[in-house]
Amino acid sequence: MSAQVLISVAVANDYPVIAHGLAEMLGRDHRFQVVESLSLATPSSPVDIVLFDAFARRDDDSELGALLRDPKCGKIVVYSGNLDPERVSLTFRMGVCGYLSKALDDRQLGDALVRIHQGERVMELEPTGSDTQYHAWPGQSYGLSAREAEMLALICQGATNEDIATSCYLTINSVKTYIRNAYRKIGVSRRSQAILWGVGHGMSPTTTSSSEQTTG
Repeated sequence: MSAQVLISVAVANDYPVIAHGLAEMLGRDHRFQVVESLSLATPSSPVDIVLFDAFARRDDDSELGALLRDPKCGKIVVYSGNLDPERVSLTFRMGVCGYLSKALDDRQLGDALVRIHQGERVMELEPTGSDTQYHAWPGQSYGLSAREAEMLALICQGATNEDIATSCYLTINSVKTYIRNAYRKIGVSRRSQAILWGVGHGMSPTTTSSSEQTTG
């Protein structure tokens, strides 16, 4: 019997704690080989799937467009906590092959990626079980929720509250509430203090890519 051919996956995210966490999780699944973690737009060699983590992305459309145009990228899959129907629909119209919720557990995420690799277009916005949670994100150990951390990460990129509301499909009042809660948890009161804290705690995006060579 021939050896199983692993599905090659590149993880695209600018935050090491997220990229490394996803790479480690997928690397434990015998169906996948994580070949690269990307903070730049495109992989260095052909891959079956690019898993595009949408955490703190200010310009998803241009970044996704670059991946979709790259012949080295097999199938593009968005992995996001933003489940706004308008955003999901727009992303599929761009040509992605999957849109997966960050509430999916490890097995559900892996199964969805296999289906996508086999040719399905997959939208998994709700987990089938109740005991699910997001994977790692910056600031998690300080009590920040994934959404609060995303607000801080976008602030560190220079985004205004209005920018954040637009990119995250949130109301301005929701953005302000998340930011207030985040400030309270990290012990700051001003935006400049939040930026300094964020820069020192992994909230600034990186600009390099690394090979993982994980076979699971």
